[in-house]
Amino acid sequence: MRIHLTSVFVDDQAKAEHFYTEVLGFVKKHDVPVGETDRWLTVVPPDEQGGVELLLEPAAHPAVKPYRDALVKDGIPLAQFAVDDVRAEYERLRGLGVRFTQEPVEMDDITFAVFDDTCGNLIQIATEPQ
Repeated sequence: MRIHLTSVFVDDQAKAEHFYTEVLGFVKKHDVPVGETDRWLTVVPPDEQGGVELLLEPAAHPAVKPYRDALVKDGIPLAQFAVDDVRAEYERLRGLGVRFTQEPVEMDDITFAVFDDTCGNLIQIATEPQ
């Protein structure tokens, strides 16, 4: 068993597509219309196009808003992405206008930071433990 797909709920799929591809650097893998306004929209890392997909899922379900609002209020990231160098990625993303809610922090052999994805979520970036 392995993870094939995971998702983040987004307020606006077009805005999310721009942020996750143009700012974070993922590439679009699937973009299939679903109904009149929604899409099956997934992104993957450019160097792992056969790997785990991230679904940018519409946040229309009534349970999503209170769930995400509670996480954001408490500063809890919805997802975590691995990066080789958190401080370098923090500087790169800040230079692109990304708003961080937590600057890089070191705990044991892990460094992490948290940013706002502009689509209703907090996302954590972290180095993988050595």
